[in-house]
Amino acid sequence: MTDGRLPIQSDGRGWWAVYTKHQHEKSVSEMLSAKGVEVFLPWYHAERRRRSRTVKLILPLFPGYLFVRQQSEMRLPVLSTPGVFQIVSQGSSLGIVPDAEIQNLQRAIAARRGIEPYPFCRVGERVRIIRGPLSGLEGILAFQKGLYRVVVSVQMLAQAAAVEVHASEIAAVHRGADEVIPLHSASVG
Repeated sequence: MTDGRLPIQSDGRGWWAVYTKHQHEKSVSEMLSAKGVEVFLPWYHAERRRRSRTVKLILPLFPGYLFVRQQSEMRLPVLSTPGVFQIVSQGSSLGIVPDAEIQNLQRAIAARRGIEPYPFCRVGERVRIIRGPLSGLEGILAFQKGLYRVVVSVQMLAQAAAVEVHASEIAAVHRGADEVIPLHSASVG
């Protein structure tokens, strides 16, 4: 099972998003891994109040979903796994999540900078991280709880996650140009 801390692979193939039974992401991931399927199940750490104490939990970043490396010969073994409802499709064909989107998620998780689910957004300023372990990662800039975050999206699922960044690490990306302008020199938020 890939948890974001392993080396990022890129061989040109994409990923399938697999929709699972509620709270069965981990068991489905383990069964698929046992079948030889490459699985990516992104997790995040959260704290929840339970009566008079705080409990630390590890939760799936996208509840009900995990990702498997696209392999046509593995379609039936994936679909026949207990707890799997379907492979997410686009029309009559199976939907492919681009490698770049999965790699962005893997890098964000591996950086251990505080990642959490975030409402999916289509609009907002597009930024690129220009320094640090996440250099090159692109997403949408958000400001929440006094922190800058870069929102990384999985378009096909209409789901997103936000990773914490410092203002000096990000730059605005202008569409149609490779030019980036560091945000710490401009007014942000």
